[in-house]
Amino acid sequence: MKIDEGLILRLEHLARLQLTPTERQTVQQDLNRILEMVAKLDELSTEGIEPLTYINEEPGDLREDAVAGQADRAAALRLSPDEDGAHFRVPKVIDL
Repeated sequence: MKIDEGLILRLEHLARLQLTPTERQTVQQDLNRILEMVAKLDELSTEGIEPLTYINEEPGDLREDAVAGQADRAAALRLSPDEDGAHFRVPKVIDL
């Protein structure tokens, strides 16, 4: 696949860019170089190689979910500058 000027113009439009002719040429050359590097991967033989699913074959150390360090509601509300007995009261931030 080759990147041509038509594709660059379409990408420019979709990305809402305004490129100069020099910038278009540079982008076209850069994208073509990237495609050439990716095409090099096709030259590699992957026959007999299993796809990599995980970096490690062992699962990570899992721990049981446990609630810890929970603040007491009444104690937290006592520290609040404004509360209604069950909730924190804060100034309105979003004006709709």
